[in-house]
Amino acid sequence: MSTNLGAADEMETRELVHFVTQQTRFALVTNILQHPEQLPSMYELEELNPSVSEATVYKHIQKLIDAGIVKEFTLDDDERRQGYPWKFYGLTEEGREFLDEHNLLAAEETLQRIYETISDKPEKMVKYENAPRADDP
Repeated sequence: MSTNLGAADEMETRELVHFVTQQTRFALVTNILQHPEQLPSMYELEELNPSVSEATVYKHIQKLIDAGIVKEFTLDDDERRQGYPWKFYGLTEEGREFLDEHNLLAAEETLQRIYETISDKPEKMVKYENAPRADDP
């Protein structure tokens, strides 16, 4: 009986790896990892994925949230500033552990260095990068 359970766990793990590494979802996970605070806003995620519609970015972030890989972090009402984002997306502790276990975090530092070299970011994106963030994920 425990053999079947092990096989089921292995199948679920394989399915979750496949789920996370789907092109759009993996791009979003990569965007989170490369962000200076690892907490991009929806706008930043949309800007980093210009070939994907806003609705698609939102849909895939929601799927990652439902799977427990990503969490939405929000600023408290008294911390929100007009003209700045107040919702951010970061990895859950379990999501980070899962990615690490499957060697999907190996390029984290390289991703951050690449992100730092992006020189043609829209002014709004630079503003949003510097916005106050919710507590550390």
